[in-house]
Amino acid sequence: MRASTKVVAAGLLLVALVLAGVVSYYADSSPDGLNKVAQDKGFSDTEKEHAAGDGPFAGYESSFIDDGRLSGGFAGVVGVLLVLGLAGGLTYAVRRREPSDDRT
Repeated sequence: MRASTKVVAAGLLLVALVLAGVVSYYADSSPDGLNKVAQDKGFSDTEKEHAAGDGPFAGYESSFIDDGRLSGGFAGVVGVLLVLGLAGGLTYAVRRREPSDDRT
């Protein structure tokens, strides 16, 4: 028995959404690699605010949702959908097309 491509894609999408929306809440809150190195080397105090620092999804959270768990999960789900939408759109735009029979 073989699974169709659509079933596999839907399953992968479901797993990605669950990971982004639920499991991401339990991720380690320690600084990521670059922040950790900056702290260890003593130059983290030179950090400047990013131009998009007050954006709706800055800091891996949703600025318009007060609950921390829900805010982070929603931002993760939106991120997954955005990335998959962009990747799917790019794939659709550059896919191979059959040559047309209208050549003269």
